[in-house]
Amino acid sequence: MKRLFAGLVAGWLCALAGAAQAYIVTDERGVQVELPRPPLRIVALLPSLTESVCTLGACDRLVGVDRYSNWPDAVRKLPQLGGGIDPNVEAVVALKPDVVLLARSSRVTQRLEALGLKVLVLEPKNHGDMRRVLDVLGQVLGTPDAQRVWRDIDASVAEAAKSLPASAAQTRVYFEVNSAIYAASESSFIGETLQRLGVKNIVPGSMGPFPKLNPEYVVRADPDLIMVSVRSAQGLEQRPGWSGIRAVREGRICRFTADEADVLVRPGPRLGEAARLMLRCLQRKARGGTG
Repeated sequence: MKRLFAGLVAGWLCALAGAAQAYIVTDERGVQVELPRPPLRIVALLPSLTESVCTLGACDRLVGVDRYSNWPDAVRKLPQLGGGIDPNVEAVVALKPDVVLLARSSRVTQRLEALGLKVLVLEPKNHGDMRRVLDVLGQVLGTPDAQRVWRDIDASVAEAAKSLPASAAQTRVYFEVNSAIYAASESSFIGETLQRLGVKNIVPGSMGPFPKLNPEYVVRADPDLIMVSVRSAQGLEQRPGWSGIRAVREGRICRFTADEADVLVRPGPRLGEAARLMLRCLQRKARGGTG
């Protein structure tokens, strides 16, 4: 009898300990997701989330990613599950993840939840979002490093800002995200980085973080400098009216490689590297720059 009672008590204590490990995380929908323990099998369907998980020291817990996640190199070997917006649901389910991390724009959130998977919607749009997402991921992963990681990121941006020549300050910049023509406004994480570097974004935050522009808007705004990826820059000078833009006329266009563009357009832990890329562009191409 004593042995039976001792076994019941031990079982009850184990159950209690297991329950104590469970915790609740609130995602960007305001949905509270209960996790029984820090996940060991994670699917990340947004490159910035993949990069953040790895920077927080949990790359080995990733079991699948979206097709665009390509940093750090270790994630290139993982199963690619399609695009983040419309991934292969069957492939995700087959991996038996403890949690799936994806963007608000994903079309499969409810379907994954209906199939019994834990889903966290996390999509940073600005610097404040990035800090908050790192905090949430730190909570999910059970790591205390999130605030230290953010301080390092923030310090690297501040360091880049110190290096901008005073003569290049207030350069009027147009940052094109893709040739459709979507731009990064003042309220985007890209716009916030430009502001911290001390330059002026021609696209106001009131238009939303990444507005689609009429090409004529850029012509009228007449920026001093254009930042664009090589993928979007083809034929830029031939767009109607663009040959008269000051930046085009004077050759003040920074064309970022595909790898550089990945760094620039992802709101993740490589924000400091993105700031340095923008800084080099300004040093080389802005009026009053050093290059």
